[in-house]
Amino acid sequence: MTLDGPGLIKALGPDAGAGLATVHTTLCRREAGAFQRAAKSGDDLLVACTQESRLFLDLNSQTEGAAGLAERPIRFVNIRETGGWSKDAQAQPASVTPKLAALIALAQLPEPEPVATVGYASAGRVLVIGPAGAAMRAAQMLADKLDVSLLLDSTSRAADPQGAEVMPQQRELAVHAGTVTAITGWLGAFEVSWTQTNPIDLDLCTRCNACIDVCPEGAIDFSYQIDMSKCRSHRACVRACEAAGAIDFQRAAQAVSESFDLVLDLGAVPFLAFHQPPQGYFHAAADADPAALMRAVLQLRESIGEFEKPKFFQYKQKICAHSRNEQIGCTACIDVCSAQAIRSDASMKGRVSTGLGAVGAGIIVEPHLCVGCGACTTVCPSGAISYATPRPDEQGKRIRSLLATYQRAGGNAAAGPAALLIHSRVAGAELIGALGRAARTSKFVRGVPARVLPLDVWHTASTGIELWLSAIAFGASQVWVLMTAEEAPDYRAAVAAQMRVAQAILSGMGLGGEHLRIVEATDVAALDAGLRTAPAQTVQRAATFNVQADKRATLDLAIDHLLRNASAAPEVIALPAAEGRYGGSPFGNLIVDADRCTLCLSCVSACPEAALADNPDKLELRFIEKNCVQCGLCASTCPEQAITLEPRLWLADGGKARQQLRVLNASEPYRCVRCDKPFGTLKAIEVMMTKLALHPMFQGAAAQRLQMCGDCRVIDLHTNPDEVRITDL
Repeated sequence: MTLDGPGLIKALGPDAGAGLATVHTTLCRREAGAFQRAAKSGDDLLVACTQESRLFLDLNSQTEGAAGLAERPIRFVNIRETGGWSKDAQAQPASVTPKLAALIALAQLPEPEPVATVGYASAGRVLVIGPAGAAMRAAQMLADKLDVSLLLDSTSRAADPQGAEVMPQQRELAVHAGTVTAITGWLGAFEVSWTQTNPIDLDLCTRCNACIDVCPEGAIDFSYQIDMSKCRSHRACVRACEAAGAIDFQRAAQAVSESFDLVLDLGAVPFLAFHQPPQGYFHAAADADPAALMRAVLQLRESIGEFEKPKFFQYKQKICAHSRNEQIGCTACIDVCSAQAIRSDASMKGRVSTGLGAVGAGIIVEPHLCVGCGACTTVCPSGAISYATPRPDEQGKRIRSLLATYQRAGGNAAAGPAALLIHSRVAGAELIGALGRAARTSKFVRGVPARVLPLDVWHTASTGIELWLSAIAFGASQVWVLMTAEEAPDYRAAVAAQMRVAQAILSGMGLGGEHLRIVEATDVAALDAGLRTAPAQTVQRAATFNVQADKRATLDLAIDHLLRNASAAPEVIALPAAEGRYGGSPFGNLIVDADRCTLCLSCVSACPEAALADNPDKLELRFIEKNCVQCGLCASTCPEQAITLEPRLWLADGGKARQQLRVLNASEPYRCVRCDKPFGTLKAIEVMMTKLALHPMFQGAAAQRLQMCGDCRVIDLHTNPDEVRITDL
């Protein structure tokens, strides 16, 4: 590719220029000596080539005097497929220089801080579930390395009519039969339960084949199980098996549960039909996809030992808006999790977090099941769950560095306002690479445009509204999320719902165009077409704030900057209400029906974000709109159903009004009719009198007791006894 060497050095600034005195073109071949000299210098090394990374690592190890990778790791960045081979670069090399400088600057940032890890231990005990023939064939490929057990699932026998013929006579493997009822757990800790109903007990069966010989209906095959749809109750098999006693038609169904390290499921339909099944669970339909079975077998053979992965999430119990006092509020994280790693247990409110599991406020996150998609962090309105590797503030530094370098290098003038393309490190990166290569050889493919800045993430659902709005505040024209076939449908719906909220905020502030979009692509043509979009309106001045670890704090910084640079200054921006199961607006108002509200203030104690407050001096319900996450706990707690949520962003007084306490409802205190002491509200007394109107203790003159304070009510009961006896109540 053609590089503007001097322009690239200038764009990277004086600190980086010394290391780019020469821009190499064949560094991995004729100019390898230049790399070796740099390797011996002891300086940090960044190689703008990922294709030959293996070669450079080998060169480093073979170069005398070069530092080892443990002392000085070598980093690699792809500037070829991501921009250098695009039609923009071919037509005008200088137009992609700001983008290449931005990618190089991004690669120079420090690695994220290390996080806690989650451990797995597998001794190699694997359960193969499926029809007899397919299960035996899989077992033969695993038995030399793993401890294999078979479970002949009764629901899948019809899928393998010839398979029983290969069941060996010699008993080398543990063989069970039954119907699977549950599979739980993860690598090294699976619990499999099944119900054993067949008359033949495989533990007692000697495989003498006598029952097969005598059965007149052919209801018994070489899986040594009876097909009850064929059996006509001749019971000749029972007589033939009298010595072993393996056949008993009167045997009650038995529930069996055993532990395994690994599970290979050969059924036509997986027992764990998750988009992200637990690690250690593999599904390959028997004989339907030989390649999938071989991949599963190869992975299973390497699944012995101890393994670890990052603990992808951080959880703050105190601000979780899922539940209070066993009332359910926000369930967005539970609903969106495709690995079913998050579950609700509102009764566990108040327990302390233990081990690696996050327990409290009614949710439990199982880190062994978490696959790091980050969708829960995207839909969480309060920031109670945040992504841990990288943390939001570390990801924010990456975004700001990328955009700031692009703008400083003249990218807006050379190629137009930047579009941030968030993609996964696996399928997304592969598709972008394929697009870059196609652009070099095909006249119909344009490649990644010069203004599109790719940003790799572990999973595309891990970035949310606070990072998207921050990117727009940093000067990006658009934020696109590339989704391929690897994303679950729930992730698409969740990201789209949050994008609608963010776009409503940007459009409400007068920024024209579509700033946020999911780019759906599974091939080069679709991706190439999806990136050909005109820029949307950008802010007049790019922000310089640091993204915070706290989601709400970052949102406040981004919204404040966008508001200061807005072409419109609305007092209120209406935001979309919740659609589906993935939560709605993280901002909003509460509407209190004064005719219903008794000012019992139960909503105040239910609010996890301190958005609602009382007044120690007056009967008032007060509200800070900035703190409200629209979880609905106040509405579900209210005994009078007097609270309604109103999704909106209130920007009165430059956004300061939403930070102030304001009164939602107020009342003068109701005074005791006997001693004149204030003890409640008029509405509360009216509601109480209505509900107790038929109670025998408060009939006639006794009804006046409901208008008395607690002390006077007791005095009245003793000084003016009526005809109602306590035993009658």
